[in-house]
Amino acid sequence: MNSEILNKAEKVVALLKQKNLKIATAESCTGGMVSTYITAVSGASKVFEMGLVTYSNRIKNEILNVENQTLDTVGAVSHDTAKQMAENICRLSGADIGVSVTGVAGPDSQDGYSAGTVFIASSFNGKTEAKKLNIEPRNRNYVRENAVYEILNLVINRLT
Repeated sequence: MNSEILNKAEKVVALLKQKNLKIATAESCTGGMVSTYITAVSGASKVFEMGLVTYSNRIKNEILNVENQTLDTVGAVSHDTAKQMAENICRLSGADIGVSVTGVAGPDSQDGYSAGTVFIASSFNGKTEAKKLNIEPRNRNYVRENAVYEILNLVINRLT
């Protein structure tokens, strides 16, 4: 595990415990890495509700309720999809904060987006924020780890 990312996950878990909040994750291109880092922290069971890896559009729609119209018009790699994933994982899990990540880890482009294009989102207190990341596509793992780091930062910023 990357120690910088693990340190961020520890801060997230500590903040969630301090504020008595629960988190849930909806991931695509990171394949469960956000959940992996959060649950690697001792005591995560007090704050982590669930994590879903929704790689296909069918599962994004059927399980996470991302609208077909969104997937058909702007695609899985978009602000809108990331926002719906974050909002709907929050609703589905009953967590206080829902986070999501969708993008292109590479090496090939997808839906007109080049490798390293990632959208992250968080839904908390009725407000959803999404952010586009342009990560240097050195390799798939580099893109995925950077996305995890950035989403943990997003959670820290939302909670402080």
